[in-house]
Amino acid sequence: MSNSKPTDPGRRGFLKGAAAATAGAASAGAAQAAGDPLITEVQPWAQSFGDGVDATPYGLPIEHEGDVIRRNVEWLTADTVSSINFTPIHALDGTITPQGCAFERHHSGAIDLRKEDYRLMINGLVDTPLVFTYADLERFPRENRVYFCECAANSGMEWAGAQLNGAQFTHGMIHNMEYSGVSLRTLLEEAGLGAAGDLSDKWVYVEGADASSNGRSIPMDKALDDVLVAFKANGEALRKEHGYPVRLVVPGWEGNMWVKWLRRVEVMDGPVESREETSKYTDVLEDGIARKWTWEMDAKSVVTSPSPQSPITHGHGPLVITGLAWSGRGHITRVDVSLDGGKNWQEARLGAPGTDKALTRFYLDHSWQGEEMMLQARAHDSTGYVQPTKTQLREVRGLNSIYHNNAIQTWWVRANGEAENVEVS
Repeated sequence: MSNSKPTDPGRRGFLKGAAAATAGAASAGAAQAAGDPLITEVQPWAQSFGDGVDATPYGLPIEHEGDVIRRNVEWLTADTVSSINFTPIHALDGTITPQGCAFERHHSGAIDLRKEDYRLMINGLVDTPLVFTYADLERFPRENRVYFCECAANSGMEWAGAQLNGAQFTHGMIHNMEYSGVSLRTLLEEAGLGAAGDLSDKWVYVEGADASSNGRSIPMDKALDDVLVAFKANGEALRKEHGYPVRLVVPGWEGNMWVKWLRRVEVMDGPVESREETSKYTDVLEDGIARKWTWEMDAKSVVTSPSPQSPITHGHGPLVITGLAWSGRGHITRVDVSLDGGKNWQEARLGAPGTDKALTRFYLDHSWQGEEMMLQARAHDSTGYVQPTKTQLREVRGLNSIYHNNAIQTWWVRANGEAENVEVS
């Protein structure tokens, strides 16, 4: 396997060379501009007034982007009340996920809870058990942090081979938002931790107000580190499906621990061993033994375009290959892209320096002349970890797992620009 640094003639030179290569072709739109009525004639939208400022009190996406929506897989679960839908990552750019199309996972459906009726209890091994209202939480010192939330089952259906034909379905159980709220540490210290004694072996048990409660145990060192009690996302109130009015944010750790409609935090001597941390959200190895407490989401990446839901439609010439990378153990330092199924790699350009436990956008500017490609991305994080191939991951985990599949994904891009989910062996 060889590695090569990308040549960078500059975007202007890149486009100039590509335009020369495609001159006279149907895809060379710039060459046809002189005869295009959409540029030479006054169009209807320029001949009358548009909507007034009060047409949509809460702004909505324009209808021309109506296909950029969350989608579920009907056969995945028995009922949508306890199910998942997927972020359309193939159609997005940048790193911040709009709340309106950010994936959601429910265990007993999204509940309708008014913030006036909201209560959060801190109890257990604390000096003074406390109950906070929503208004109480707003009075504590506030933090704003951008983090990704990834379901532990993201890519889980790909363990045994290529299954779902779209980045939205293989990798779309993820979103990346700016959360505003209060650190859990602040609330625990408000209740007082003297009664707990030595904190090194203590845990907190968190549960939600919905029917499932989705209780999870979190080690005290994590609870006192970077966990947030959040009531805003991307500057506005949480959406109903994301836990309005208050949810837990557990940076870098599996999404099941980000308990929605958070109602209680209990300080305890040990973990509860609840259903969601024993029979579920554990990694079943080849010998049938389940490995638990695998909370952190390892470094991972995926090319979002071109991909099965985002084929190449513009013909030969300049092509922007782009995707997302992330790590629950630190920040992304580098992403490599392969056009030939992992034989050769080029270092991609990061849209911005990687940040801790948040999505990073990467780009590779390429001149495509209709050749077939086996597109892959490979993430590196600040711990030195390198994203594994499926073969490498299976050598450790076998084929029985569902959760924490962070293997390299392959898209087969055909000569006509269409793409398909495949596996390279």
